[in-house]
Amino acid sequence: MSEGALNKNFIGLDEAGRGALCGPVIASAVLLKSKTSKIKKLIFGKNKICDSKKLSSKEREAIFEKIKNSHFIFFGVGKASPKEIDKFNILKATQLAMVRAIKDLLKKIKVQNKLCLLLDGKITLPDEIFKKEKIYLKIYQKAKTKADERILSCALASIVAKATRDKIMMKYSKKYPKYKLEIHKGYPTKLHLKLLKKYGPLKIYRMSFGPVKKNLKRVEFLSKRS
Repeated sequence: MSEGALNKNFIGLDEAGRGALCGPVIASAVLLKSKTSKIKKLIFGKNKICDSKKLSSKEREAIFEKIKNSHFIFFGVGKASPKEIDKFNILKATQLAMVRAIKDLLKKIKVQNKLCLLLDGKITLPDEIFKKEKIYLKIYQKAKTKADERILSCALASIVAKATRDKIMMKYSKKYPKYKLEIHKGYPTKLHLKLLKKYGPLKIYRMSFGPVKKNLKRVEFLSKRS
């Protein structure tokens, strides 16, 4: 399965925030409507395809702006909340966010009766989630190792998801300044774990995650979610 075939139904997917202790998991679905070589040159210039993890926040934001302004790149974004992560587990919540991203993308484009999904790693999407989100198209899926480095639409989905989640975490950082979310974006760094131990988890935390569970006695807003 290759996006080089320029099938209009080929959609690249990736996520951001799966390993974080707080905030949502964000997914993006990207469809390209031009040759990959043309879009690669537009987005990356002479550089190799880069997934979001190899870019600085400034570089990601600049590329995200290019993606938003391109007439050849269409994307959708989906998310799963900390509540949903605790309820379903992180894998199922990630799958849910991905299907929601596809659903968001389908509002912007017209496809035939099937979708060909390109995913990073080993993750695939169960039929029942598509039904739950009222997507009834025929679905073909291909998971590839390091797809976010090798497949352009997956690399762009990685950047969209990460840039979108970073914006959310920056908003949280203004609301909860002492947690320094603008620095670690919710991931379990030494600084974050130190602050979590000191202040306890907030309502935006994933209470089912081990490091958060250890600090539930210091909950600032209890476990009540709004």
